[in-house]
Amino acid sequence: MLKAAIVLLLLATVASLFSGLFFLVKDAGHGSRVVNALTVRVILAAITLALIAWGFYSGQLVSHVTW
Repeated sequence: MLKAAIVLLLLATVASLFSGLFFLVKDAGHGSRVVNALTVRVILAAITLALIAWGFYSGQLVSHVTW
């Protein structure tokens, strides 16, 4: 369940990134929609990072790296 939430948040982050790009091209950078889209992207990335950290802390995510 945690992995699915992380994947969904990453997809939402990418969608927000491309919507910011679209608004930047369409509005030529003069609107506030670009700032709003990038703010949403930063918030989604922070939530994703917090979920990954919580997953490692709680043991739901484990690393199988041999080094």
